[in-house]
This record gives sequence, C-alpha cells and structure tokens, in this order.
Amino acid sequence: MPDARIEKFNGEAEKILNHLHNEFSKLQTGRANASLLENVDVDAYGQRQPLKAVAGITVEDAKTFVVQPWDPSILANLEKALMQLDLGTSPVNDGSVIRIVLPPMTEERRIQLTKLVHKLSEEARISIRQQRQDVNDDIKDNEKDEDARYTLLDELEKSVKAANEKVEESMKKKEEEVMTV
Repeated sequence: MPDARIEKFNGEAEKILNHLHNEFSKLQTGRANASLLENVDVDAYGQRQPLKAVAGITVEDAKTFVVQPWDPSILANLEKALMQLDLGTSPVNDGSVIRIVLPPMTEERRIQLTKLVHKLSEEARISIRQQRQDVNDDIKDNEKDEDARYTLLDELEKSVKAANEKVEESMKKKEEEVMTV
C-alpha cells in the first residue's frame, strides 16, 4: 500500500506540473493560441473580468485571433484591454468583432522566450525540491522503523526523479515550439 506522504508528494508534484503547463500556454510562440488571451482582464459591467467570461475567442488561422464580445456595448473596453497586452501588434475593431494578427517572431524574441521557459522550469524544479524536503523531513522525524524509513526515502527519490523528468520533457518540448519558425 502506498504511503500517504509519498501520495501527497505526487499530488503536489502534479499541481506544480499543471501550473508549469499553464504558464507555458500563456507564452506567445508566434502561433495564435486562445490561452494567450483568455485571462486578460477586461472592465465590464463595473468590474474586472477575464476575457473568456465576456467574449468568444476564436483562432481564424495560425496568426489571427477573432474576439467577439457577448455584449456589443463592451467592445470599446475589450479593445482597450487588448491594446494593453504586449503582443507587438494592435487590435483592429471592425464594429462587431476585434481581430488581432500576430506579428512574426524575431530571433531576439525567441531567445527571450527560451530564457523564460528555462526560468519557469527552474521554478518548478525548486518547488519540487521544497516538497521533497517537507516529505523527507516528515519521514525522518516520524518513521521509527529504519528499513521502512529507507524504503520510503528511496520511493520519494524515485517520485522526485520522475517529476523532474516530466519538467525537463515539458521544457524541451516548449523550447522546441518557441524556436520553430
């Protein structure tokens, strides 16, 4: 039967990986991806709301977004929020929808994004190490049976290694996506 502490670590590692993937999805890679826009804050109805709550986001082609508000009265606020995004382009308002055409990625921007991918991956690895330390301390402090303690610590290290491999795999995949022209 798996130990609850190891299960807890695995659950936390999964949350860390999900957070990393969520952060990666927000990076502009030169291709239109709705997750790039969906969490943009828009002033609508007297409060700030995520774009996905007040408008539909569609990807027309590899470089073009079409944002259509559910309520046409917030079109100007939508445009204002999208202008504040640093996408290297301006939104075009045609009266009923807003179109955003992504500019081609420069080599310099690709290198910046690669550095950001590495930074986000390192933050994920640090979080995994912190979780490992917490579980490691718990096992050393509370496990009286020496054989069980070593078995649990070995199991923990295997889980840590697996989590770090997933981070590395995700990082390489995202890096390749960023550098692809």
